[in-house]
Amino acid sequence: MEQKFEFDNWIKEYAGKFGADKIEPSLYTKYDVKRGLRDSDGRGVLTGLTNISDVSGFRVEGNERVPIPGELYYQGIDVRKLVKGFHESRHGFEETVFLLLFGELPTQSELDTFLHLLGQMRPLPENFNRDVIMKAPSKNIMNIMQRCVLTLYSYDDNPDDISIEHVLAQSLGLIARFPVIAAYGYQSYRHKFMDSSLVVHRPKAELSTAENILRLLRPDPSFTDLEAQVLDIALVLHAEHGGGNNSSFTTHVISTTGTDTYSTVAGSLGSLKGPRHGGANLKVQQMIADLKANVTDTESDDQVRDYLSKVLNKEAFDKRGLIYGMGHAIYTISDPRAEILKEYACKLSEAEGYEKEFALYDRVERIAKDLITNRRNVHKPVCANVDLYSGFVYSVLKIPVELFTPIFAIARIAGWSAHRIEEISNNGKIIRPAYKYVGHHKDYVPIDER
Repeated sequence: MEQKFEFDNWIKEYAGKFGADKIEPSLYTKYDVKRGLRDSDGRGVLTGLTNISDVSGFRVEGNERVPIPGELYYQGIDVRKLVKGFHESRHGFEETVFLLLFGELPTQSELDTFLHLLGQMRPLPENFNRDVIMKAPSKNIMNIMQRCVLTLYSYDDNPDDISIEHVLAQSLGLIARFPVIAAYGYQSYRHKFMDSSLVVHRPKAELSTAENILRLLRPDPSFTDLEAQVLDIALVLHAEHGGGNNSSFTTHVISTTGTDTYSTVAGSLGSLKGPRHGGANLKVQQMIADLKANVTDTESDDQVRDYLSKVLNKEAFDKRGLIYGMGHAIYTISDPRAEILKEYACKLSEAEGYEKEFALYDRVERIAKDLITNRRNVHKPVCANVDLYSGFVYSVLKIPVELFTPIFAIARIAGWSAHRIEEISNNGKIIRPAYKYVGHHKDYVPIDER
């Protein structure tokens, strides 16, 4: 105990030294540093080219950016048309994965073969759940996923082979196994930290990714067609979003070093784990819970407006002045993902008896748009983003909050894989941006003179 006390005090003392000599903010302007790799107007600095997806919220007319309804294309295909193509006839996530990886929609024969391959690859190696997941449960499922991905390196006969053929095989294995790893990680977490019964179902090869997620998570592995359909749509909408989002850019950065697929994907998971990236829908859920706790009538526009005004004024919720689920770095008039998912969220709420809850989210969206635009003198439109409704959907599906970000990862591994293969195929240079040194050179002082 005494040793730990001394260590804690030492850490506290020396940790205080960091930040004592912070970089002067004006220097970023002086040296024209693109903080966050963004221009002064918030646009991302152009650092690469991609064929995989196109994300747009404006068009350029002369020297001005004119807001347009949000557009999202996967390998050149409008995501709205993609969703419409398999709406109510089949699950589309696997078809979307094929499109992202290979650049074309599959024929029925190609899709059947692809579904069979993914189904056969879903099971984890023998005793992997017992030896890797259950022996060291974690309170954060993303941590479990990272650890499992790195451990799978040891099960690969040639893990450092970065030929396109081998990376494709590795990627398909991770895409197939992510739902199983996340579900087993959650069940081990519940068993260890919540003293719950351990429930372990095997994945079924004939089921889709969405169906297997619901099957693996529930004690009674049953679900409705609508539940699986809505989750499938959520996976499709989260599968890819350009090469500039933090986790996909991380994929590119790490891939340019020539390292293995498992190390790369572990890094991508680490990026997505951050609350500024993959954890945003959880912040929406927390904000809505706080709203309910502090508003007597959630059906009153005036009361909801008063609460959201306090949020903007840094007087409510986490006092950061942000209405979570609103606004996007690219989309202005609308986020196509939010519009599509909202439609399915409405259907799900009607089927499951959550109409009043859905109406609250719709009310928050409507009022927040007006508040943000008027109170902050924002000249561009402000729209709801996909995070406003994804957490709601997961909650209605009874997916625990611990799995909100892992569900995102289950979807986005498709995009990461496509970006990794694209980077390797183009044999680009190692990504190495510059940092300007703004410290001061000092003379070395011998230790007996310090």
